[in-house]
Amino acid sequence: MEFLNQPIFGVGMTIIPYMIFVLLKQRVPMVNPFIFTTTLIILLLLTLDIPYDAYEEGGRIIEFMLAPATIALGVPIYKEAQRIKDNLVPILLGNTVGSLVGLVSAGLLVFILSGNQGLMFSMMPKSATTPISVEIVANLGGMPSLGATFTVLTGVFGSLFGPELLKKCGISENESIGAAMGTSSHGIGTARVVAQSEIQGSISAFSMGMTGIITSIMAIPLYLVF
Repeated sequence: MEFLNQPIFGVGMTIIPYMIFVLLKQRVPMVNPFIFTTTLIILLLLTLDIPYDAYEEGGRIIEFMLAPATIALGVPIYKEAQRIKDNLVPILLGNTVGSLVGLVSAGLLVFILSGNQGLMFSMMPKSATTPISVEIVANLGGMPSLGATFTVLTGVFGSLFGPELLKKCGISENESIGAAMGTSSHGIGTARVVAQSEIQGSISAFSMGMTGIITSIMAIPLYLVF
């Protein structure tokens, strides 16, 4: 138990399986390191009856490193700055329409299924990156923890099925794929495309940031009305 309460336990339990699944993905493309690592951690905690607080000691270090990792997305944006400038209008238009559709479609889905207002507001900003989404949900009076769950699941599904769906729809341009992934599935989707194309990754990272800003602005009328 003393070892379980050391930060090295949570860090190792996260990084080692992730690196293994990254290597496995080179042989088996269908392997998603994020999902496989998350599932394995949950199974280990449940099977071995390890308290979540023990894992969280190391999890906080991983969480702390998310900030510089996010800032590092500025590197591909800088390297592809001219390409982004050349396509700025269509990218921003896609970000705006995508943000609006994400908000409205989520709200309509909850309304059609007779969900309550708290659930609706928890789900609507799911396409914004998690820190922004959680703040929007909290200010709207929703449930931040549920909002974070919806946001992460949106990123996971986008990462898993987004590129393939775009391909089946006949969308092959790097700019279009990057804008679509960054708008719909934020950081997790960006991590997927940045591994296969620096151009897609740069535009996806830019779109992720713009979607967070645009979604926040679009949520203002909701604050005023509700």
